[in-house]
Amino acid sequence: MRLRHADGSTVHLGYCTNVHPAEDAAGILAQLDTHAVPVREALAADRLGLGLWLAAPAAAELAADPAARRRLRAELTVRGLEVVTLNGFPYGAFQAPVVKGAVYRPDWTTDARLDYTLDLARVLADLLPDDAARGSVSTLPLAWRHPWDADRADAARRRLDRLAAGLAAVERDTGRPVRVGFEPEPGCVVERTGQAVAALAGVDTERLGVCLDLAHLACAWEEPAEALDRLRVAGLPVVKVQVSAALAAADPVGSAAALERWVEPRFLHQTRAAGCAGAVDPADPAYAADDLDAALAARPPGPWRVHYHVPLHAPPEEPLTSTLPVLRAALAALFSGPTAGCDHLDVETYTWGVLPMARRPRTDAELAGGIAAELAFARDELVALGLAAAAPAGTGVRR
Repeated sequence: MRLRHADGSTVHLGYCTNVHPAEDAAGILAQLDTHAVPVREALAADRLGLGLWLAAPAAAELAADPAARRRLRAELTVRGLEVVTLNGFPYGAFQAPVVKGAVYRPDWTTDARLDYTLDLARVLADLLPDDAARGSVSTLPLAWRHPWDADRADAARRRLDRLAAGLAAVERDTGRPVRVGFEPEPGCVVERTGQAVAALAGVDTERLGVCLDLAHLACAWEEPAEALDRLRVAGLPVVKVQVSAALAAADPVGSAAALERWVEPRFLHQTRAAGCAGAVDPADPAYAADDLDAALAARPPGPWRVHYHVPLHAPPEEPLTSTLPVLRAALAALFSGPTAGCDHLDVETYTWGVLPMARRPRTDAELAGGIAAELAFARDELVALGLAAAAPAGTGVRR
């Protein structure tokens, strides 16, 4: 979906397809028909945006085959779908039975991560609608925090320089700019926006910036306006926003039975207590745990925020809540001013398949309905901030 900010810019809103397990061309097309088209139809949208996730083998295959890229774009167009952003955080097997820490590998100390990201940029340049101003790719915040030392930091920085050079080459070859956003996440080298400023100091900010995941921002106990001001002062662009909400517990001890229903084996659910906001190390075990079951065992003082993306439109059962207030504050800080703070937004609830059983979709139709409800929720929040629906341009003129 497209919306128009008061400054005249187009704001793209879509949903991230990493909720689906497909990792090859046939599977990707099947997921479009099974989920994306029904979502578009449920929203009565002429065009639906996708934050497409391509596993590394599919990205490499598409990057090497211009004809395959043209076919994929045609398949998207005929279904009323468009892509301005790709999720380049998971390298592969993101919906495997157990993912946990594997999602952070390979990291930015490796050529594999660099090659994958540049493959995505090459693919995206050919998928972009003619009138899209730019493309974006989100990626992991360098690496998991252990092990990390000066040598690894230097290795990562060298690859960021090569990434910027590669993105410049993509733009020279295609005429389409693509930016990469590093996504702060609990437990990683970059967990907070202040760490992003330090880690990305001196990079090419025309091509590199931050992907702001609003659930992660909440789990770091950052105030959205302060975080965005910090990035602005540092000159780091918000390349992309993932519109997400985390699980929250005001009284973790009293809510232990409810929280236990959210423990599951696939993903890490890093948990942060409010005290981490003043800690030098946000992963200090006095205030933090790297998974929900570990937090329940260690019982850091509450309240807690848990890196567990929950459906935006459906609050958890009491006494649990979500971090929707942080989401709303972040969207207000981004879009209520005279200029839009970002133009690429993804709803990214990849956890539908691991929600507590009573909340989990039982059919493809139920999943599509849930995704559509989340997108409608996000759209309505943006409209309430003054954005207006924008009709497809249909002219092929880039803006």
